Amino acid sequence: MASRLPTLVLVGRPNVGKSTLYNRLTGTRDALVADLPGLTRDRQYGTASFERRLFVVVDTGGLMPESKDPLAALAEDQARLALDEADRILLMVDSRAGATPDDAAIARFLRRLGKPITLVVNKAEGQDRTLAGADFHSLGLGEPMAISAEHGQGVGSMLREVLQDLPVVAEPEEEDEDAEGPVRVAIVGRPNVGKSTLVNRLIGEERLLASDVAGTTRDAITVAFDYDGRPFELIDTAGVRRRARVSEVVEKFSIVKTLQAIERAHVVIAVIDAQNDIGEQDARLLGLVAHRGRALVLAVNKWDGLSPDTREQVRYQVDLKMPFTDYAPICYISARHGSGLGELMQTVQAAYESTTRELPTGEVTRVLEQAVALHPPPAVLGRRIKLRYAHQGGRNPPRIVIHGNQTDKLPGSYKRYLANRFREAFKLVGVPLLLSFKTGDNPFKGRRNELTGRQIKKKRRLMARVKSR
Repeated sequence: MASRLPTLVLVGRPNVGKSTLYNRLTGTRDALVADLPGLTRDRQYGTASFERRLFVVVDTGGLMPESKDPLAALAEDQARLALDEADRILLMVDSRAGATPDDAAIARFLRRLGKPITLVVNKAEGQDRTLAGADFHSLGLGEPMAISAEHGQGVGSMLREVLQDLPVVAEPEEEDEDAEGPVRVAIVGRPNVGKSTLVNRLIGEERLLASDVAGTTRDAITVAFDYDGRPFELIDTAGVRRRARVSEVVEKFSIVKTLQAIERAHVVIAVIDAQNDIGEQDARLLGLVAHRGRALVLAVNKWDGLSPDTREQVRYQVDLKMPFTDYAPICYISARHGSGLGELMQTVQAAYESTTRELPTGEVTRVLEQAVALHPPPAVLGRRIKLRYAHQGGRNPPRIVIHGNQTDKLPGSYKRYLANRFREAFKLVGVPLLLSFKTGDNPFKGRRNELTGRQIKKKRRLMARVKSR
């Protein structure tokens, strides 16, 4: 789209409903919502539409002028970066709490920016709109607009007022079905392995909160960027710990967001900390990615500064504890210093090409015939299993359907052999190739031939001759 979309930035104290309004405007559930102050930390971008006008909405962490929490300060830095991009600022306040000193401090700060500001009084359901905003005239930001982000009341009127002075970017009449969308890449791993640092290094800016405190990222944050002329969407996810250690409700929702990100992705980068032991949770998470059939790339982070002996030990641990991901390429990187990231992105692109590739039926059948000729299936009760032809049955992940007889009796080792032959022949990178087997029905099963009169007489003569003997 040629025109830049106007940008609305949602700011305010914690727990005033910014994420709820973000979800309503974008028509998604991308922003994590709970009755917990300071839940949002990173800034979340989304595209919204109202009366066929497109615009960008940015959800930010709560501004806490008096807080001494280091993570709160980092979240505030993220909000300030978002404000630099704003065409209009929506300062959200809580009608139930009334005007607070923090609201006044935030209003003074925003006025110094010199950008258009709309005062949005949230949680005003069931109240007279004039009375709901009466307490906030003291902030000196003009007429307050009372809404209920949770129930949608007053949101339409507020948007008409906010958008009237902004550039008009109309929705396209129809989507181009042939247009190729961005490559969606989910970045997963245990807490504090460097996922957010990796995203920041790839896009070249401090887009996400990166801290030594485990669990800094709570939401699944989507970041768009271009690499080698191709659009990408990086999805930074919350760290996943063992189930026994997950106690907070927020962390449980964060894990759900991580699973949804894996489901949406074309390729998953699993980040492993080379300076800590590769544990059972790493293997469980990779097993989940493999089960969902997503293309997988292993990124062993914090590789810089390790001795040769330690590096050899890390390689041994990866091979020992994750044998089921032998199809996944391994990249050794340093997210902080940027080493190995070029190779990582090239591998991600190869994995994307593999998981979305069209496989010609003739070529697939030819590879099957060569594999069977080189190593035929084992016989079952003296009968040879026959594999006749194959074709592609799906993409992301690629699925190959093989037709034959007695395919249900093929051993698992032979199925793995076939998967490896297909992966090698088509140069598939990082994909858990899925094989489906179809056994053709015998057309004569259950049918009996009706004998003619002449055949019946012959049968009787033969039976009489046998009896006479």
